[in-house]
Amino acid sequence: MDKLPLTDADTVLFTKLVRKINFFASMNMSLLEKILNRITYYQYGKGEKVCRQGDPGDTFFVVAEGKLKVSVREAFLFSRTLATFGAGDCFGEMALLERKPRNATVTCEEDSKIFILTAEHFGQVLAENPSFAQEIKQLAKDRQFELDHKPS
Repeated sequence: MDKLPLTDADTVLFTKLVRKINFFASMNMSLLEKILNRITYYQYGKGEKVCRQGDPGDTFFVVAEGKLKVSVREAFLFSRTLATFGAGDCFGEMALLERKPRNATVTCEEDSKIFILTAEHFGQVLAENPSFAQEIKQLAKDRQFELDHKPS
């Protein structure tokens, strides 16, 4: 994994991608600029793990380029693929609020570029904006309710 410089084009891309996510859709430009000041941008190589099942959930990811595989370990040596992610997909948004352990491993299927926002940095933005913090907490509750009551 290599840290990349964040260009103006990259920040425009990040903004465009996260506007599709409930967490960020209602965010005004001032708040989004505070988020933009805290994101980082990384290049991952094919086969690299972005996060591992059981690791602390403390980071939100937005895929700018590439293809990633989501898998869960089900037995000592066996894992099952749950999904794949590509450009424009994101994962880990609940980690921004709950910081629960990761329930899957995400591995790069090809070289990938990924925007990263840590829960610590997101928390700083929330601390500066109490009304937005309340809105985000409600979104998280709604999302958890949906997950808890989703038919199997």
